[in-house]
Order: sequence, then structure tokens, then C-alpha cells
Amino acid sequence: MLMRAWWGWLGAILLSWLLWASPQLDFNKMIQALQQRYGDDAAERGRQWQALVLAHVDADELTQLKQVNDYFNGFLFANDDVVWKQEDYWATPVEFIGRAAGDCEDFTIAKYYTLLEMGFDASKLRLMYVKAVAYNQHHMVLTYYRKRGAIPLVLDNIDPAIKPATERGDLIPIYSFNADYLWLAKARGDGKLVGESNRLSLWRDLRERQSEFQHQSESKDLP
Repeated sequence: MLMRAWWGWLGAILLSWLLWASPQLDFNKMIQALQQRYGDDAAERGRQWQALVLAHVDADELTQLKQVNDYFNGFLFANDDVVWKQEDYWATPVEFIGRAAGDCEDFTIAKYYTLLEMGFDASKLRLMYVKAVAYNQHHMVLTYYRKRGAIPLVLDNIDPAIKPATERGDLIPIYSFNADYLWLAKARGDGKLVGESNRLSLWRDLRERQSEFQHQSESKDLP
């Protein structure tokens, strides 16, 4: 799917969640989990992802954005009902890498977490819901703000080129969020802060699964 009905998402905003804290990822545990859950090909993708992060952790931000965007845009686009047998599911990066397939949310979330792993300040990144005009459907992209109030750059799985939001007339912004906050979109700029992002139930669910994976990795054998 690109996105399902906007009203369903608007209702989800009313629910609460746990704020995310990001301990540094244990790559060996992640690759072990991929091997056990998804097989050899998934483990190899995990090693490729590790190499991507380590090779560009000290690169400039624009290089990091391009490398991460290009890497994940090589994955297969597929609807949640095909990949996860659910109507709506936000995959963790490990799950997305494991299947090498997902919808727009999965692409965006994986890019977001990968850039954080490279050392990005979370305040520069937002996951943004938009309307994709050409498809007349809702869609998710990742946006990067060089500084507060700047026109963001858009990382997208539909148009693989990273462009300023002012050059993406095919996207109408609706709202955006990151680890801490939720904004209602205002034209193609910064938007209006309306509260904490802990109102998003699917985001909360994803973060809880991510946290559970990290705790399992630290304390015992992976399932």
C-alpha cells in the first residue's frame, strides 16, 4: 500500500506510547537474529547493512542521506497484507531487512533508524505523512532539516532522488513526527508543533518490539 485512509491514522494519534531511547545496536546480535528468523540471505543483508553504517559513520550528512536512501530503495515494495498478513504493520529495521520487502512506512522507518545509528541528531529528521497526488493516496517519507526552519530534503521510495520539499509538488504534507514530537504540516516548511509523538499507536508498537529485541539480545539467546 502507499497508505490507507487518513482518518484511521488520525484516530491512532489519540493513543499513547513509550518514548524511545536508542542504545547502540549490537550488529553481531542483529545478524544472529536475522540468521535464525529469516535465513542466510537475510543475514547477508544484515552484514551489508552493517558495512553501510560503518563505512559512512564519519561521512558528511548529505553523503549519509544518499547512501541510506539508495540502499533501502533497492528493497522490494510490497503491501502489509502480502509481507506480514496484516492490514497495517510498521516493521522494525531488523524485520524489514529480514524480509527485504515492505511498504512506504517500512522504507521510511528503516532509513530513520539507520541515520540515527550513523550519528544523526534526531531533531533533524522527521517521518512525514503526505498525500501522493499522482496516486491519490497517503504515503510516508523521511524529511531532513539542515537547521530549524529550513526547507527539508525528502527521502522517498517513489522518487529515489533526494530533493527539497519545494520541488516535490506531487506530495502534499499532512503531519510529521520523530522520537519526541508531532507536528501538523504547514506548507512545505517546519510545521506547527502539536504535542509529543507518543500519541501514535503504531509507532509505539514498533518501538516496543524494537526495545524487546534489544533486551533479548542483551540477556539471552534470541528466539
